[in-house]
Amino acid sequence: MLEFPLSRRIYLWGFTLLLIACALPSLASLSNVRWPSALPEPTVNLGLDLAGGSHILLEAERAQVARQRLETMEEAVRDALRDAEPRIRIGDVSTAGNRISFLLEDPGQVDAARDTLEPLTQGAGLTGQRDWNIEVVDGSRFVLTQTEAGLDLAVTNAMDSATEVVRRRIDSLGTREPTIIRQGDTRIVVQVPGLDDPEALKELLGQTAELEFKMLDTQALPADIEQGIANPGSELVPGAPGSDYQGTVIAVKRLGGLRGDSLTDAQQSFDSQTNEPVVNITLDSQGAARWARITTENVGQRFAIILDGEVLSAPSIREPILGGTSQISGGFTVETANNLAISLRSGALPVDLTVIEERTVGPDLGADSIRAGILAMSIGSLLVVVLMIATYGRFGVYACVALVLNVLMILGIMAVMNTTLTLPGIAGFVLTIGAAVDANVLIYERIREERKKGRRVIAAVENGYREASRAIYDANITNFIAGVLLFLFGSGPVRGFAVVLIIGLFTSVFTGVTLTRMWVAGWLRKARPTDITV
Repeated sequence: MLEFPLSRRIYLWGFTLLLIACALPSLASLSNVRWPSALPEPTVNLGLDLAGGSHILLEAERAQVARQRLETMEEAVRDALRDAEPRIRIGDVSTAGNRISFLLEDPGQVDAARDTLEPLTQGAGLTGQRDWNIEVVDGSRFVLTQTEAGLDLAVTNAMDSATEVVRRRIDSLGTREPTIIRQGDTRIVVQVPGLDDPEALKELLGQTAELEFKMLDTQALPADIEQGIANPGSELVPGAPGSDYQGTVIAVKRLGGLRGDSLTDAQQSFDSQTNEPVVNITLDSQGAARWARITTENVGQRFAIILDGEVLSAPSIREPILGGTSQISGGFTVETANNLAISLRSGALPVDLTVIEERTVGPDLGADSIRAGILAMSIGSLLVVVLMIATYGRFGVYACVALVLNVLMILGIMAVMNTTLTLPGIAGFVLTIGAAVDANVLIYERIREERKKGRRVIAAVENGYREASRAIYDANITNFIAGVLLFLFGSGPVRGFAVVLIIGLFTSVFTGVTLTRMWVAGWLRKARPTDITV
């Protein structure tokens, strides 16, 4: 176990020095020393509690998810009954009372209608219930009602999707290592360290980016629109601020349009004729085919481009749009057009998110925490160094050098992995310093016991490392399992602590066991002592 060929020594030192080199940019950043721009700069990101930044709590409405499901099911019901063979004709569809109700024109088609509608429902998770109940009332009236289990599942899916959309939007800003977690059923916590413009973040996250293309209702009377009255199957949509339709209301057909979920790309550009900022969008094959059919059937008609329930523009369809690309205009600036493109690329939020809590953390608190953490780490390190050298002499020096390298290697690995250092992470550093020398204490005490048994120096050292290593590995495996569980089931600060703990387990074993054994072996080979003081 004490044989270390030259190739192995080169490998161990090379690996150690490489990680130390990766830690240098982080040390320079923490010390406010300018790092040369020509050199690579892997640095440890500081968490919200150290670097400052924005903390935002977002909330969605459960009722909105229910309304969206109601509209989607209504359109699915109409399409399914219209496409049935033979066609199943129905009267007006009512969505009053948060349920879908309609009357069959031919009561003899009740069974056929039920068979057609059943596939539109599905199981609500593992609850054993369906997401919609289908009932037949008075022999020919169908009533579709959302179940609580189905709505619960829809809310969960919507919030999971919203969390991912929020993550993509924040990543598009170039901000590193944000904390984005679910809280409860309808809330999302967003923490962005080092953010200088929290208002821009709120605006970006508050935009649902739900894009819709809907045909205008040409039968709507201006007098009815002024009184807020829409024809059956239509709805009134206000004009967006800053657009040509600001302050007006437009009647559009509620169903039969195109949603933005078919969008695959969005880029800010400029109109070739007016040079105004616009957003060019690209649709997937299914969306392009649907849009081509809609524009082919409605040449000469006008359609509304609706974003988050507001009309941006209402151009005319001069010719079929067959290429799957379109252009959105609406009084944009370059910045607003670029933000809209980011939102559209990231995907529409399935529900509106409202900021219900906002906190801005200044960097001063983080600087105090860093100074306090470094002070605690320095005092702890000094005490450990004094104790180890006083107790174990030369072997204590080896342990102290390994301890310093251990801290540098943890920083280097965190920098390479682009992880975030939080205040609990600093506590993890302090804990690592205290626990890192445990391995050396076990080894050195085992060597003492071997010497007391009368074993020669080489045999005592070899047995000490071999026998103590078993206990060291067992202890670190249990700590590793605990760290993984903390990381998997914890959030925010708990994860920060777990990251440092897990990395520290590997580096402490490497430095405290492998490196010190290499140094001890080199000293024994060179000095060949007849006795040692441990």
